[in-house]
Amino acid sequence: MKVIQMTQAKTNEQVLKEIAVAIESLRFGSIEITLHEGRVTQIEKREKVRFNDSSSKESSPTAPAAAKSFRYA
Repeated sequence: MKVIQMTQAKTNEQVLKEIAVAIESLRFGSIEITLHEGRVTQIEKREKVRFNDSSSKESSPTAPAAAKSFRYA
């Protein structure tokens, strides 16, 4: 049983890393996490491309900063 728990912990860490990568790479959009029987089965990223002529094109999103400070359990 200990081996199963270690494997599950490793899988959970991989899932958390994938979620963090999705957040870091997203500027505008959404991330959907699909669960099946209590387990993550899919991570879907929808990215929006926005066009505007405001002078604040250089502003950086807060999502990458949040993803970098994300703590793994």
